[in-house]
Amino acid sequence: MNIIPAVDIKDGKCVRLLQGQMESETVFSDDPAAMARQWDLMGAELIHVVDLDGAIKKSPQNLRTIKRIVKTVSAHVQVGGGIRNLETIDQYLNLGVKRVIIGTEAIRNPKLVDAACKDFPGQIVVGIDARNGLVAIEGWTENTEIEAVELAKRFEDSGVATINFTDIHRDGMQTGPNLEETRRLAEAVNIPVVASGGVSTLEDIKNLIPLEQVGVVGVITGKALYSGTLNFEEALRLVNQGKQ
Repeated sequence: MNIIPAVDIKDGKCVRLLQGQMESETVFSDDPAAMARQWDLMGAELIHVVDLDGAIKKSPQNLRTIKRIVKTVSAHVQVGGGIRNLETIDQYLNLGVKRVIIGTEAIRNPKLVDAACKDFPGQIVVGIDARNGLVAIEGWTENTEIEAVELAKRFEDSGVATINFTDIHRDGMQTGPNLEETRRLAEAVNIPVVASGGVSTLEDIKNLIPLEQVGVVGVITGKALYSGTLNFEEALRLVNQGKQ
């Protein structure tokens, strides 16, 4: 189980939102690269970076900040937010980003995922964000009638590296991850799944560890780390115990 710290960028600052609402931000740092470096020094293997402005404006808006993050850390970096074409994916990978997350376009243009996986094998993640099991897109501002599991199955043979599954109702709320829906998705596909949304304490990490058996390989956590309800190093020690 990989513990993946989140660095969400809005207006060049490291922020966290409640349920994806852009007006409900809390600023944690004016220097996202410094925050990423903090998690890197503590032992993070992967850092999850989201260009929140890019998600709304449909194209990268914080390239300079993301470039600085990549240059600052030794951990791998995955980036999402506003990725709508192969050119943007290529641009991020040339910056040194390890993996790129396709969210909205996985619904709008699933053939982009197929093409990206072919052109950039092992570097494409599909981000599935859901409310009540149904996928939301456009920076979570638009709901669809497509089930998360149905969308995930569409990409089983595409070569997707992982699926990031976020329960929007729980994101930033620290109410615990949606174990049932995460398990259901992981059991339905052969693609590794990363859980996101709602992680609050070490107990939540303990509850996620058994899902490794069905293909949940990591968990993204943000607000819990920044507010101090979850200690990153303790979480790392917990998951590493099972590897010994």
